[in-house]
Amino acid sequence: MMNRNLRMTHQREIILEELHRGKIHPTADELYERIKKKLPRISLATVYRNLEILSEAGVIKKLEISGRQKRFDWDPHDHDHVFCTQCQRVDNIPTPDAPVPYVAPTQEKGYRITGCRIEFFGLCPKCRKQQETTKKTGEHDMACTTCEPASLSDAQRQVLEALAQSAEACGSKELAASTGLETKQISCQITALKNKGYVSSPARCKYEITDQGKGALG
Repeated sequence: MMNRNLRMTHQREIILEELHRGKIHPTADELYERIKKKLPRISLATVYRNLEILSEAGVIKKLEISGRQKRFDWDPHDHDHVFCTQCQRVDNIPTPDAPVPYVAPTQEKGYRITGCRIEFFGLCPKCRKQQETTKKTGEHDMACTTCEPASLSDAQRQVLEALAQSAEACGSKELAASTGLETKQISCQITALKNKGYVSSPARCKYEITDQGKGALG
């Protein structure tokens, strides 16, 4: 499935090796943290760029789950995914052996349908167990503490509020200007907020608040 014109550089080999090693679905940021242990001089932008190139070449698969940061799958073959709405875990689901759902000509609105993508979501086994335990003890549902507004630091709240007030995706420098925080601080807060599902990255180095992030602001 790989484009024969794609040059397999050392950086790409390491990226593929780390992506395949865990057989999970990491974000570019998560993968970067693992790769820089082997390639200390590599930048996050380089990891982003190579992941995009590898996915476009069909070597890996890019997962664009609604309202969440892009993730990458080492297996490019057809299959669906299920994600946990609490801890953001993503797992594979075998694609049913069935044709693309029928769409009547009157429903196509001029489109030529070439495929479809199905999103499954729910609670993973770990979050289900935590939730069931909490219900049994009669405590407040703490199965996912990162989903609660109280888990936001002052700096994280500032970043979310700035994103909520912006009509379009913002870069780190724009956020630094509107919050008064340093650029390095912004980068750290963005990483933490993306891990919580409060911020997504529709384009490289651009960020926007998710519905979950708006809910965290209250």
